[in-house]
This record gives sequence, C-alpha cells and structure tokens, in this order.
Amino acid sequence: MFYGVDLTSRLMLGTAQYPSPHVLQQAIAASGAEVITVSLRREGADGAAFREILAASGARVLPNTAGCHSAVEAVTTAQMARELFGTNWIKLEVIGHADTLQPDPFALVEAARSLCADGFQVFPYTTEDLIVGEYLLEAGCEVLMPWGAPIGTGHGLRNPEGLRAMRAHFPDVPLVIDAGIGAPSQAAQAMEMGFDAVLLNTAVARAGDPVAMARAFGAAVQAGREAHDAGLLPPRDMAHASTPILGLAELA
Repeated sequence: MFYGVDLTSRLMLGTAQYPSPHVLQQAIAASGAEVITVSLRREGADGAAFREILAASGARVLPNTAGCHSAVEAVTTAQMARELFGTNWIKLEVIGHADTLQPDPFALVEAARSLCADGFQVFPYTTEDLIVGEYLLEAGCEVLMPWGAPIGTGHGLRNPEGLRAMRAHFPDVPLVIDAGIGAPSQAAQAMEMGFDAVLLNTAVARAGDPVAMARAFGAAVQAGREAHDAGLLPPRDMAHASTPILGLAELA
C-alpha cells in the first residue's frame, strides 16, 4: 500500500526510451504494472498525445522530477507536474553527482520537506543510507525508494547487505527498489529480500523485445514476492541430505 492506495502489481514501469508509442502501450499492458512514471521533460509538442497514451493504459501516473539538480528546481517541477497530471503523487529526484546520478541527500531532504508540507505524497529516490531514510520519513515521506545501482546501469542490487539492513531497519515502511535493475532475476532477488515493489525503465525499454521483457519482469516480481511470503530456505554452512538415512536398507 502506498499512501493509502492498494495495488495488485508490485512492478512500476518507466515510460522513457521506448522505440514507439505503440510498443510502450503494449509493454505496459504486458507487464501488468499499475503505476507508470513519467518525467515532465517528456512533455513537448506532442505532450497531449503522450498523456492520452498514459491515460489509455489505465495505470496510475507517478510524475517524477528527473534531471533536477537542486531542491528549488525539483519543487518547481513537482508543482508543474501536479498541475499537469492532477495528482499529488510525485517521484522526487534531486541528482547530486553527474556520473553516478546519485541523489543529493541534503537537497533531497530539503525538497521532500517542502513538498510534503505542500500536500504532495512523495516517493523519494534515495540510496540505502539509513540516516537519510530517517530524515526523509521525518520530513513527511511515507515511502522510500533506494537505488539498486546507478540509473540505467543494469548492475542489479550492488549492495545487497546494505539493502537488507534497510529492509530490517524500516520493517513497516514501504520500500521500492528504484534504478539499476537489468534482468528479471535481479527484480526477483529484490522481492525475495522483502521489498514491496520494483521500479525500472531501461531494462524493458531498451530490450530487443520490450513487450516480452515487460512480461518477464512482471512474472519475476510476482514469483519473487510469492517466494518471500512462502518462506525461503536459509543458507547453511554444511550439506544436509534431503533423503533421511533412517530406514535405509542394510545390505549384507
């Protein structure tokens, strides 16, 4: 549940870089995603047509502040997005490093505090830093979106131990792995660790067959969550026979 909204799918899908609007539509449908993200920078001469595509998908739109490098820029972009899309939901990105696209934690918290006070329901793109997470929750966020790896790299969960620590530290906070996922197996891994959802874009949009890849990610996210809920076998240091020794025949 995110800000009181129950969702069936735990996959969130980005809408950039697809080869055509038609492929985008098909990929959203194949993925089963109920939340799709869109940057205000996608709005241009064909903005109205693009919004029609998003509306036709039936998915909930989560605008984002992609490309913003300061709190002021992010807040202004969020206000424009709310007016354009008619939603208080906003994925907050404030980039602090040009190469890694790592969030600026100071500007991120500043922007989150301002937006939450203005009635926004903020989904902050952050790292697995626990202290930053605490400050974001204190600012009014009810969701945290730690990165798996830098945006678009496809490296998957680069710091699994740090992400496990975050999951354990915030047991009752919805956590969404955002960025860096490159394969369905990586999405399944995130769900097996107990994360509430996965948000990705490039791995689907730039695939040889985006529609098939979207379908694969939808299945992987569902399988990973079902495995988590079922109870995964913990790793063992020693071998443990699955067939009991007791009752074996004794041969003379």
